[in-house]
Amino acid sequence: MAAIDPIVLVVTGHVTRDVVPALCTELETLLNGPRGTALDPAAPVECDVGGVDRADLVLVEAVARLALVARRAGRQLRLRRVGPELQGLLDLVGLADVVALEGPVSPRESPPEAARAGRTAGTSAPRPGNSASPRSPRPGHR
Repeated sequence: MAAIDPIVLVVTGHVTRDVVPALCTELETLLNGPRGTALDPAAPVECDVGGVDRADLVLVEAVARLALVARRAGRQLRLRRVGPELQGLLDLVGLADVVALEGPVSPRESPPEAARAGRTAGTSAPRPGNSASPRSPRPGHR
């Protein structure tokens, strides 16, 4: 049985709200295939975000809208080369369960370690209002 080539959308640079509709249109074009012919419905839909400059809420919005385009075509969006910052944001807003995530491939750490690092990044410092914070008491407490 022959392997089915995935439908791949590559997102690079700085993602702004202005480019999100163009990304969705590009994915719709890829899903419709060349000259409007429908592609194999079993072909996976992948979005490579490894070249994105910064993970922020605009990128999360783009991922959500791309996932919706894929879902309307009866498919699930799978993200490739997801960095720990984007992984954390997707977890925070609940989109990690909507899209399939493939973490960054690094020769120094295995994918489970990369995913764990993404979930714990930035949590070692005391948080405001946290009882572990020695800096100042919580308001109303002495």
